[in-house]
Amino acid sequence: MHAMQYEMTLPADYDMDIIRNRVAAKGHLLDDHPGLGAKAYLMRVRGERGSPVNLYGSFYLWASPQGMNSFLWGPGFQGVVNDFGRPVVQHWTGLAYEAGPATATVARSAVRRRTPVEPGADLAATAADAVDEVTRLAAGDGVLYAAAGVDPRTWERVTFSVWAHGAPEAPGDVYQVLHVSQPERGRLTAGRQW
Repeated sequence: MHAMQYEMTLPADYDMDIIRNRVAAKGHLLDDHPGLGAKAYLMRVRGERGSPVNLYGSFYLWASPQGMNSFLWGPGFQGVVNDFGRPVVQHWTGLAYEAGPATATVARSAVRRRTPVEPGADLAATAADAVDEVTRLAAGDGVLYAAAGVDPRTWERVTFSVWAHGAPEAPGDVYQVLHVSQPERGRLTAGRQW
């Protein structure tokens, strides 16, 4: 599994219905994309749920690197670039993934938490902690799925969880989920990724 995210910060007076309409019209285009485990189409609205900005973005869990590459070098990502400019694409090597008890329900919110892996940290213990956190999150009421990864270039850990209700019980940045494409979520390996 490979995790990937990009975000575009939008002007404070941006009409966020433009984003809602965009996802309503185009979100289904990746519903059958080969190699895609899950893509959550995300939005944050300035002044809501602690967000200081208007933001549009997506968080991906890739079941195969070929799927990720065909998206990045194909028409899907080019459409984002054409409409918003080329964003920085963050990526993390997968540490853990678990489906939750609400796996078959509609996603309403998501939480992303980024934490540094300190220079003196024991890496095996850090990875084991990520697995434990994903297991704990995925057991929560209303969770569709949870995942964790690490960027070994910046030594940053990310934890991402998707929820069926609007009040997720996890620390981090809270997003509205506008759509989830998950053609190969069943191919994402549960538990630790090594």
